[in-house]
Amino acid sequence: MARIVVIGAGLGAMAAAARLAIAGHTVTVYERTSTYGGAVGRFERDGFAFDTGPGLLHLPAVYRDLFVKTGKKPLEECVGLTQVDPAARHVFADGTRVDLPNASRAGTVAALEAALGAGAGERWGDFLTRAREAWDRTRRPLLEEPQPADRTALASAPYPALKPGFLRRPTTTLAQVGARELRDPRLISLLDSYAEAYGFPASAAPASAAVLPYMEQTFGSWYTAGGIRALADAVYERCRERRVEFVFDADVDELLTEDGRAVGVRLASGETVGADHVVAGAPVPSLHREQVLPWDRADERPPFAHGSTGRLTVLLALRGGREDGAAHRTVVHGDGDRPGVTVLRPGDPALRPDAEHESVTVSTLVDLEREEDMAVLADRTVEAAGRAVPGLAERLLWREVRTPEDVRAATGAAEIPGPALADAAGTYLPAANLSPVPGLYFAGGWSHPGGGLAHAGMSGALVAGLIVEGAEFRGSR
Repeated sequence: MARIVVIGAGLGAMAAAARLAIAGHTVTVYERTSTYGGAVGRFERDGFAFDTGPGLLHLPAVYRDLFVKTGKKPLEECVGLTQVDPAARHVFADGTRVDLPNASRAGTVAALEAALGAGAGERWGDFLTRAREAWDRTRRPLLEEPQPADRTALASAPYPALKPGFLRRPTTTLAQVGARELRDPRLISLLDSYAEAYGFPASAAPASAAVLPYMEQTFGSWYTAGGIRALADAVYERCRERRVEFVFDADVDELLTEDGRAVGVRLASGETVGADHVVAGAPVPSLHREQVLPWDRADERPPFAHGSTGRLTVLLALRGGREDGAAHRTVVHGDGDRPGVTVLRPGDPALRPDAEHESVTVSTLVDLEREEDMAVLADRTVEAAGRAVPGLAERLLWREVRTPEDVRAATGAAEIPGPALADAAGTYLPAANLSPVPGLYFAGGWSHPGGGLAHAGMSGALVAGLIVEGAEFRGSR
């Protein structure tokens, strides 16, 4: 039985903690804030409640596996899990609208054909066939296995060439995929929106980001009753059932090493805690100085190509109930003058005072390299959301704005950690779970296999496997 210290109580860190505890280890989680969940937060006011992080879950099998492996109650007995249908409503810049069904390729092709004209659905379907090839090539090394020491294979392009001839020229970015294969500006905007949901600007994202729409349209979009925060609640309770100890308001200042191996941590209070293994689910100043974590020392930003993208979120308390036919998620596509925004309208009774009110969450991407007036951008974001919410301006009671700097204060990073992607010379590969320091492991969104609820859960499973089975662990088979 080993003593294990986990730094941070995000979803990936808690997933590792629960798995390690069920394996018989003594696990203590030190969290610098007063609650668990990391980016999966909650804001409440006047009877309204909002998720402040992800609003939907993809690949729920990751958390089903966690609950099967760590206790008797399956996931569905711990949270109310339902598929969202339609998966999303898209409102394009020209006013065209289309509802895409959940986890139905044939339904998606038909919907696009009907809304965008003959040939649109067929082109999207052909694109998904090629995206599946990229998925099949990278699924195991990027999602189910620890990152290999030799990352050469993951630095090359998995997205297939379209056909011989002039189109054999390298298709290196997602924007090139859209321009060459989809052609219709609305289809291109649709493709871009999947990358942007993970913080990847389409102009810079590698062609391998094609796996993102494939993943969502194949495995579906899911919602937990009470908001996605309910998933964090359930994982926390599972950890407690497995006798994981949580210490809140406990900032970790330093990783302690002896003879080059991690042997514990020092808290901001000065207390030292010994450990046989340390799992870092959050950046620590000493790790930062030693450049063990993938953070740049000068400005504390991860050096990934997508590390300069944040998210501005506006929480809206509205009078009046949600109209019939409202979509849970609407993607309002922008143009040169208007920002693209994502509007979440769960219609969940747990998130509103009564049926005569509604809680709505609106978000847009922010380029952190540019100076933006957040108040002006928030106004423009709400204005754009009016294309998805009838009478929004007249219904608004109050709003709460969460800037990237607010996110930094709550989670330690303003940037959006995207999922690991192949290609681009390895630029989109986050830190490996097995660190250069023996006894230290990385879990969570900034480590393999990257950001997103499902990916964070996978990182916890990989870290637990490496500790329990050793560095030769190659994932569940």
